[in-house]
Amino acid sequence: MVAGCAAGSGAASAPAPGPAGPPVAPTAAASSPAPSGAAAPSTAPPERSASPEVEAVLAGMSVEEKVGQLFMPVLYGPAAGTSSGENQARFGVDTPAETIARYRPGGVILFPWADNVKSVRQLVALTNGLQKASPGIPLLIGADQENGQVSRLAPLVTKLPGASVIGSTGDPSLARMAAKTTGAELRALGVNLDFAPVADVNLNPRNPVIGPRAYGSDPEKVAPMVAAAVRGFHDAGIAATAKHFPGHGDTNVDSHSGLPVIKHSRSQWEKLDAPPFAAAIGEDIDMIMSAHVVMPRLDPSGDPATLSKPILTGLLRQELGFDGVISTDALDMQGVRKKYGDGEVAVRAVLAGADLLLMPPDYPKAYESVLAAVKSGRISADRLDASVRRLLTLKAARGILEKAPVADPADAERTLRSAEHRKVASLINRKAR
Repeated sequence: MVAGCAAGSGAASAPAPGPAGPPVAPTAAASSPAPSGAAAPSTAPPERSASPEVEAVLAGMSVEEKVGQLFMPVLYGPAAGTSSGENQARFGVDTPAETIARYRPGGVILFPWADNVKSVRQLVALTNGLQKASPGIPLLIGADQENGQVSRLAPLVTKLPGASVIGSTGDPSLARMAAKTTGAELRALGVNLDFAPVADVNLNPRNPVIGPRAYGSDPEKVAPMVAAAVRGFHDAGIAATAKHFPGHGDTNVDSHSGLPVIKHSRSQWEKLDAPPFAAAIGEDIDMIMSAHVVMPRLDPSGDPATLSKPILTGLLRQELGFDGVISTDALDMQGVRKKYGDGEVAVRAVLAGADLLLMPPDYPKAYESVLAAVKSGRISADRLDASVRRLLTLKAARGILEKAPVADPADAERTLRSAEHRKVASLINRKAR
């Protein structure tokens, strides 16, 4: 199935696509999760202080526009005006631009199998066209550009080593350098959000979905790598996403096709899974993606973390203090679809604490279900506003709320796979050897 984060391709019929600062360490506060057994505080989850600009935009939005901001679909075609049968089947309109006009989503995620990635100039024209189709509130345009095994924009971008290779060097400054390089290339293409870095600790050598996508198997070594990568993306002006909370590293089940169960105790989770996420929060990570995994010792309901309020709101917001955007992993993955229908999944994800609903398999049903839940009061107006405020705040922080920057194809061609960037790849590979 399609995955916003994972190594699988996206359609069942499509094969998988195939200058640095000093090392960054998490702060003491950021790297220490709440004590074992501690109850979640009764206070409301933290929220970033919203700017007057954000509040003015929020105040002018309709309920339908606010609900639209929660969604990030895949749109099909190499240009914003390209007609596609996939768009007609999924959204009831022909082109990406028409889909944006109808549903006003908060963002779009790019994939090669959706015909989004063909050449540098084509991709620049696509991202510019998508932004032009959303004149009210600019889009988050995201990609899974982890490098290594998951590299959605290959072969346009510099071929950088994946996380496990970088982790093997033991040098967090290289993680920062790689992220800054990737971020610069994404920015030149008009992509403003990377679904990276992977913050999972690869604890199970039989893990079919994480493996070399992680920086390693030792949380004390992975955490500073994740923190450094976040800083590198920010150096380049790109929003970063730590994934997959509360940790996808100790499983032998792929959440694309099944529902993994991880039996870590609370104390094991604090020691093994939490440190890289806490380190990312210490670097003011923009977004954290949930995992479609069950951790019964953290939430005995049997629901995956994506639908778990004790995990997303209790652990992530209230205890680790994360006040940025929580994204779901792709909602078309079987790990989140086993128990509830596609409309109910979207509603429950919001109620659990998610702000961004990634790749719902039935977009109209998910949108209408969330809208109905808001109108009935099941999702309160305040809860909806909290998510939209976080999304708008992220856009403001990355300089895209008022007007998204226009990507320049000539600049992109100079930036992508430049000699300087290829030197970064060579340096990391030499250090790894």
